[in-house]
Amino acid sequence: MPLTFFPGSVGRVHWRSWPVEDARAAVVFAHGFGQHTGHYHRFASGLAAHGIALWGLDLAGHGLSEGELGSPGDVGRHAEDFGVLAGIAAESGLPLVAMGHSLGAATVLTALASGASSGTRFAGVVLCGTPRTAALPATAEALRTSDLPVLLVHGVDDRLAPIDPVRDWAAAVPRAQLLDYPDAGHDLLHEPVHRRVTSDVAGFVGGLAV
Repeated sequence: MPLTFFPGSVGRVHWRSWPVEDARAAVVFAHGFGQHTGHYHRFASGLAAHGIALWGLDLAGHGLSEGELGSPGDVGRHAEDFGVLAGIAAESGLPLVAMGHSLGAATVLTALASGASSGTRFAGVVLCGTPRTAALPATAEALRTSDLPVLLVHGVDDRLAPIDPVRDWAAAVPRAQLLDYPDAGHDLLHEPVHRRVTSDVAGFVGGLAV
């Protein structure tokens, strides 16, 4: 399959999709710091089993995208690039759910709060390992205003992004649901609990596609 890129905020951005025949919905995904889309083939396969396609991008400075290597980069610029990817995914005509892990969760929340993804209509949002720096009143207000359903998945033993601020943030968002996973840490989709998390995400996304 040929590599796919679009002109991004700081250079070329690599993106990929995992199509599903007769898909009923799609997830538009942003990964965490130090990761890239190649780490999410297993997640894509898990979603595909539930009839859900996946689109993802390598954030600037990650994977095959241009940008400063080894740096988390600027979340605002990541949000702009996420908005472009969402527009590409929207061409499928499928119901779309925005999802991000860690830095990607901050990217998704910034895209929604800033309007960077305003050209795309999302059916819902999934946040994984949401960092404290993204669980802010401004992002809660953006989701209250949009009235989007939100699923937060978080490890109880997450030491990089402690769960307590996320619990408080979720309580401020009327349509937010928090699922916590005992004995799990930060990178849920790459931990022993990954099958359960994928199933929970697929159940949430599938419920929005009816």
